[in-house]
Amino acid sequence: MVEVKTPLSPDTDMSASALADRSEVSLTKGQLQDGDSSQESERKLTPYERLSYDLSNDKRCLKEITLGKRIGFYRIRGELGNGNFSQVKMGIHSLTKEKVAIKILDKTKLDQKTQRLLSREISSMEKLHHPNIIRLYEVVETLAKLHIVMEYAGGGELFTKISNEGRLPEVDAKFLFAQIVAAVRHMHDMHIIHRDLKAENVFFAGPKTVKVGDLGFSTFSQSDETLSTFCGSPPYAAPELFKDESYFGVFVDIWALGIMLYFMVTGIMPFRAETVAKLKKCILEGNYTIPPYVSDSCQFLIRGILRPVPQDRFALDEIKNSDWLEGEDFPEPLEPYQLNPSLQMAGLPDEEMEARNYLKELGITEEHFRQTSGRDSRSSITGAYRIILHKIHKKHSNAEDYLEQNNVNHQYNNHGYRTGKENNLQRGANIQKKESRMCTIL
Repeated sequence: MVEVKTPLSPDTDMSASALADRSEVSLTKGQLQDGDSSQESERKLTPYERLSYDLSNDKRCLKEITLGKRIGFYRIRGELGNGNFSQVKMGIHSLTKEKVAIKILDKTKLDQKTQRLLSREISSMEKLHHPNIIRLYEVVETLAKLHIVMEYAGGGELFTKISNEGRLPEVDAKFLFAQIVAAVRHMHDMHIIHRDLKAENVFFAGPKTVKVGDLGFSTFSQSDETLSTFCGSPPYAAPELFKDESYFGVFVDIWALGIMLYFMVTGIMPFRAETVAKLKKCILEGNYTIPPYVSDSCQFLIRGILRPVPQDRFALDEIKNSDWLEGEDFPEPLEPYQLNPSLQMAGLPDEEMEARNYLKELGITEEHFRQTSGRDSRSSITGAYRIILHKIHKKHSNAEDYLEQNNVNHQYNNHGYRTGKENNLQRGANIQKKESRMCTIL
């Protein structure tokens, strides 16, 4: 008899959460069936059991864990971005083989303010269910590091594409901008303000699909509630942010959409300067020009958004109903779904049942769901469930989009997630913000 058990204590950098997810697996090898002394029965390990066993017994897995090349159920691959306190790397989920983006933070370097921002980022991502917003899958914590596992968009940044290839044709800019507007509308409907909308935080999931990500500066705010913290990149900052006064988050996000639209159709920023002081002056004075090759309807929309008085700016409904965006599709939010596997089977939507059946084939059972209940995103079972459910959502929502997103050929820069440290004013970052009130870019 050979007994196989998963470990109950962490190794070098193994997360306690991943270990806690695993129930003991006891297998009998060579056990004879009752009444048949000549036949040997052997139950094959399920993929989940095999992975659980390998993570504490396989030499290659143990070496990867020691070298930081594996965390929980994820094998860590190439680097996607760097920040002051974080890295973003591509990962592969070992059970589903799906690619993910993993934001890795050094816990020893995070002050209380940064920890609050991280908590908001996780909370915001969990509340948002839209096809054009990056999804959160799992949070894996070790003694020294925090890993935020997210949807991977392999096409790279909108900023990188325009920087490398030049301004977008308006016909392309229209359907991409419509997706971004739809994503922001969903955020605002959920009372979430992004506060760092820019081309660097919009990622291609396919040639015709973009997703808004990096909610590290996001916050919850009612429509009549003011904010006071200066966040984001100054070239995208609304005039009221430079006046050292409180502001309404919705209007700040809308201004940033106007800056982004200008960049998409021209390839340059409307407000450009060599110093912070000059940039601030340009924005406060509202000095910008729109090249004559931009269509009249697009110019009208840009000018309607980039108005100095916040309340005078076009609302999102006015943007959606503008002549320039006439006939464009604005993707709707997804139907409400369970972020965590439900313990009640009755009445589950077909997509969630399909996800559970897929998990069952991998060896993840109702008992595993019960054992990890209440742990939400800090569970590898929940991580696997969310990854599979997302794949099913993409497949069911639109077969063409699903094929597009799963066959993206990395024709754009493959560094689709940024975590901070921009390089120049034209790019819209690395400008010293007000010392008294600022968000730290991760």
